Amino acid sequence: MSTPLMMGAVAYAPKVVTIWEGFKEYFRRHDVEFDYILYSNYERQVEAQFDGSIALAWNSPLAWVRAERMARARGLGVTALAMRDSDCDLTSVLVARTGPVVTLEQLKGKTIGFGAIDSPQAHLIPLDLLRQHGMLAGRDYSARRFDVLGGKHGDHIGGERDAALALMAGEIDAAWMIDSNHMAFSREGVLPAGATAILARTAPFDHCNFTVSPGAPAAQIARFGELLLAMSWDDPEVRPLLELEGLKTWLPGRVSGYDALVRAVDDERFYDAEGKILAADYRY
Repeated sequence: MSTPLMMGAVAYAPKVVTIWEGFKEYFRRHDVEFDYILYSNYERQVEAQFDGSIALAWNSPLAWVRAERMARARGLGVTALAMRDSDCDLTSVLVARTGPVVTLEQLKGKTIGFGAIDSPQAHLIPLDLLRQHGMLAGRDYSARRFDVLGGKHGDHIGGERDAALALMAGEIDAAWMIDSNHMAFSREGVLPAGATAILARTAPFDHCNFTVSPGAPAAQIARFGELLLAMSWDDPEVRPLLELEGLKTWLPGRVSGYDALVRAVDDERFYDAEGKILAADYRY
């Protein structure tokens, strides 16, 4: 048996095991030995990309930023091999209760809710948008974070849901959430129909990617990428896996959709230029 291609994934929900066990069987059916290691958080996973443990990782956008910085500081490189169609051109929205607050300007002096400290879509990128509009936390508004499962980089949506519930309870004046969660919370009745309005929307950004570790075996990575991109929604054995992972097709990786996040990481002093963690109140 050949040495398996080892991938890292973060265990943010029980379905993660089902997903990657299914992928493991898919690759083995195509004569590619593949296995995975589950990590409790993205910080450990990224660090494993530099000690030889894993050849690639299913990374959050924030994990990509750290991996790229750690690689550059070592004179190395990482690449974004592939991403889901559902990872491209996403937006987050700032939601308020229907009523007198209809503009960002009217949120000055009020309380805005955010997701977890390490959530790109519900904390870091929203902070960047507000900053671009001249609004700083602690000066122009009060920020209330809803930290749920640190280290998961917002994959666990509990923080966004808690913020939405706090909004409807009148505990905060507005709340940030990714657009898909806004729609989900509306379907669930967490945000009742007609009870909220969108005050702002971020520019499009990208989400997760398969990040190739420095020194990964090129031939195995190339074959993995080829088979991944060949996965078809019309294949009855593959479709359940794609549904679980929330996509219809895999796309070649790109890094053009991370600019706002990179800017926010610097402005919020989350990581330094070498990928060291600076956020003092970050627990993972």
